[in-house]
Amino acid sequence: MYDGDVVVIGGGYGGVRLAKRLDGTARVTLVDRKEVFFHRVASLRAGVRPEWTHTPFIPFDRLLHHGRVVAGKAVRIDTAERQVVLATGERLPYDVAVIATGADYPEPARFVGTTVEEAAKSFAEHQRNVATAEHVLVVGGGPGGVELCAEIRLARPDARVTLAHSGPALLDSTGSTRPGRKALAWLESHDIEVRLDSFMSPGNDFGTYRDGRGNVIEADLSFWATGTTPNTLWLRLAGHGDWLNRDGHVKVDRTLRVEGRLDVFAVGDVNDVSEFKITPAALAQADIAAHNIRAYLQSSGKHRKEPRSYRPIQRTPLIVPFGPADGLTVLPVPGGESAVLGSRTTTLAKAKTLMTPYMRRQLGYTAA
Repeated sequence: MYDGDVVVIGGGYGGVRLAKRLDGTARVTLVDRKEVFFHRVASLRAGVRPEWTHTPFIPFDRLLHHGRVVAGKAVRIDTAERQVVLATGERLPYDVAVIATGADYPEPARFVGTTVEEAAKSFAEHQRNVATAEHVLVVGGGPGGVELCAEIRLARPDARVTLAHSGPALLDSTGSTRPGRKALAWLESHDIEVRLDSFMSPGNDFGTYRDGRGNVIEADLSFWATGTTPNTLWLRLAGHGDWLNRDGHVKVDRTLRVEGRLDVFAVGDVNDVSEFKITPAALAQADIAAHNIRAYLQSSGKHRKEPRSYRPIQRTPLIVPFGPADGLTVLPVPGGESAVLGSRTTTLAKAKTLMTPYMRRQLGYTAA
């Protein structure tokens, strides 16, 4: 017996988790513009190492046992008719709609196009560029920028690599200076030039970059790891701009409902919950939203559930690989400064496999 129709828009980490959680109790339709799940955690290595080109792609076909996955692009949520409208004109009726469209990341951490062939072609182009570049500039000293620098250095020990960061310390979002100091020591020991307090912008000539002090860097390849943009333009174009805050995130209440809507939820990078936008947070939100959706759909039954409030994760472990066999793990310690663990823990937790076996199991595949 199924309690209603749930349309989940977006097949990223939060959307997949939520769809899987509800598959046995509701008629679930997962909508995604991509034909496969994109394991973004593995994308930086895939943009450098040819043998990793296809690792981030995991088919959706084993995810849902009762529901279905639709390859398509949502363009509107018709709240009057309670239908999700696709670009093809198809309309998907819903009792609950979930916005899980995530955020857009800079390349190479991006799925280009809609097919595996298109995305793999983009990765291959990045790999060729890295293999032939004399000087690679990475802009952004957060987890993504540090990880990408390490991947490039291990793939190209002969190339010049520069990391430019606008802040005074690497990994400054962790709230502790120790992770940044450890990352800086690793990068400099591997002959990577690190420029702090260096806000970069493209220069006047192709291949030149200028910092806030007017210093010019010449590089034949650059990557910008400077943040993400929520994928909500489609909502604004469809007339739902009042659902968004000034940064473009979907405004949600404590139960992860879109403000003012009982039957529309938003989970993951796309919403305005104030916390680190990382995979564990998206999964935790999906679990709470799944409970609250069940509570809403069963609100008139004798087994009625009460909705739960989501508590933002302010202190969560952060794992930053330095290639497949090194890195650091920031582990929050209640009441004290975070602990920083080294290569052994980081390798086992993430660096070696980039959590690919775990995500394959989540999609119904074996770890291999």
